[in-house]
Amino acid sequence: MKRNTLTIIIGALLVLIFVVLLFTFQVRQTEVAVVTTFDRPTSYYIDQPGLKWKWPRPIQKVYKFDKRIHNFEGRFEQTLTVDNYPLLVMLYVGWTISDPKAFFNSFPGGTPKEAEPALAGLIESGKNEIVGKHPFSHFVSTDEKELKVVDVEAEVLRAIQSIAESKYGIAIKFVGIKKLGLPESVTEKVFTRMQAERQREVERIKAEGEAKAMDIRSAADRDREKMLATARAKATAIQGEADAEATKSYAILEQNPELAIFLMQLRTLEETLKDKSTLILDERTPPYNLFNQQPTSTPPAPTLGGRPK
Repeated sequence: MKRNTLTIIIGALLVLIFVVLLFTFQVRQTEVAVVTTFDRPTSYYIDQPGLKWKWPRPIQKVYKFDKRIHNFEGRFEQTLTVDNYPLLVMLYVGWTISDPKAFFNSFPGGTPKEAEPALAGLIESGKNEIVGKHPFSHFVSTDEKELKVVDVEAEVLRAIQSIAESKYGIAIKFVGIKKLGLPESVTEKVFTRMQAERQREVERIKAEGEAKAMDIRSAADRDREKMLATARAKATAIQGEADAEATKSYAILEQNPELAIFLMQLRTLEETLKDKSTLILDERTPPYNLFNQQPTSTPPAPTLGGRPK
């Protein structure tokens, strides 16, 4: 009896599991699903993860797509700029499935590989259109201000976004230029032009440097003349003060010639005896005769205006 009951329970569980598998399906966090009824897409799609209900085949079928960002690179092909320079450009894009129903109608297999040919044509069309509106200097130039690569990428993104969304159910998240190249036929011309641009830049910087150097020299000359004028004025003032003091001293010495002679002798002694030397002279020879004078003798007191100072 127990064995029969266990068999019935196991059978019931197997039937339940079969029914669950037949009438449900699982949607992962990274997936979005489209349910078809008799091979026609229903009016809704499922982008929330979890266990979902459906009718068993062949009534309904479930198609799952990866909703994460996919990367795709275009071909490295030649296109023309607005000034007729050939340029090799390769673009890369990041895209996701924004409308699973439209994506299913365009690519029933639902794999990124199946969508790549359509993306390649769309990217090439947008690249040719946008690159053809820009001059060559926006891609290759010695002047950073001339380069417009980021602007070109943004323009290509805007050009293909709406078409990819409406036609294929694809959202283009970003577009970038992966590689730029030059055909051999124009490489030498481009290098020559770049050298000329660089030489013009060198000449411009050199001219600016010479102009600044001239300004600096002119400012230095002005400062030098100003400092020299100030120094001459101070020297003249000091010399005037010295002449005035000398005039006073000369007036005193004229009134007292003995004092003048005495001071002159002392200066002579100082000059001749400041170095170690041996002199053999007559003791009466001036100014060495001062050594023979008595210690008590003193030179006459200087007078100013006939009066003792």
